[in-house]
Amino acid sequence: MFRYLKLVRIQNLLFIAAIQYMIRQFVIAPLLETSGVIVYESFFHIGLLIAASMLIAAGGYIINDYFDIKIDTLNKPDKVIVGKSIDKRTTMLLYQLCTFGGIAIGLFLSWHVKSLMAAFIFLVVPGLLWFYSASYKRQLIIGNAVIAFLSALSVLIVLFTELEHLRTQASVILNPVVYSNLFAWVGGFALFSFLLTWIREIIKDMEDVYGDREMECRTLPIIWGIKATKIISIALISITMAVLLFINFVYIDFEGTLTLRYILLGLILPFAWVIYLLIKAKQPDEYHRISNLIKFIMLIGLLYAPIFYFLLARETGLILFNFFTVS
Repeated sequence: MFRYLKLVRIQNLLFIAAIQYMIRQFVIAPLLETSGVIVYESFFHIGLLIAASMLIAAGGYIINDYFDIKIDTLNKPDKVIVGKSIDKRTTMLLYQLCTFGGIAIGLFLSWHVKSLMAAFIFLVVPGLLWFYSASYKRQLIIGNAVIAFLSALSVLIVLFTELEHLRTQASVILNPVVYSNLFAWVGGFALFSFLLTWIREIIKDMEDVYGDREMECRTLPIIWGIKATKIISIALISITMAVLLFINFVYIDFEGTLTLRYILLGLILPFAWVIYLLIKAKQPDEYHRISNLIKFIMLIGLLYAPIFYFLLARETGLILFNFFTVS
């Protein structure tokens, strides 16, 4: 059983589930509530969305390992699963079960909320994951961009399905200000996810440069070199830090300094540590540790969602968790 959980990256799937749940419960629902929209505490739609997302993502991880047998044998021979602990035929069967199961659940959700956009997303994403594993990931920039885009989409689709449900099932028409506020906040989390995923994918390319070069991949470290790739990574990290501070000072108007302290201590300081480690890094295991640290920073950033809920409740008098008020 452990090898199957490892194949589908169970920790990453749980991460996706947690992100989507938090975005819905701690960002979208409170913002709708403060706008006078009655939000029904039903887990049916978000449960379907999470199930579909987890299954499609699991299929993506499986097919990625299937196509990467040779590269993984060179880069991390002790961690290869496909062809060793799980044979190729079983791997492909698992891929089909996860992917088509995810598509089926996604299409059912799309039908239920009457959303053609959601249906389109659930049909296109598995194709992108297939082509990413088969081709895109070996091409300059394209592979990194695809995964970063899908990471952001996993956040945005929570809002898409929620709005379609309100429009078609509850006949709720939101005014433009509410729409703008929702897309600003959820879009902010999606942008953060996009940037962090892109940075992490570039760092993973530096970790896997040996096997990628042997298989004639055209990733950034191979085409432009490790030094240039480090500069690009540091530039992206610096841009991310600047964006976070800009958003805090220009757009976030909660009373107090909790958000600023959260950004400085939870994100900026770890980013500075990443830059330091990145400058010094030379070995694959060092890049691997940096990659894990980036994932941790992503988690910290997305955990701002419950902080946002707390601050919004304090500002507007919302009943926190339907249980108590914050003064």
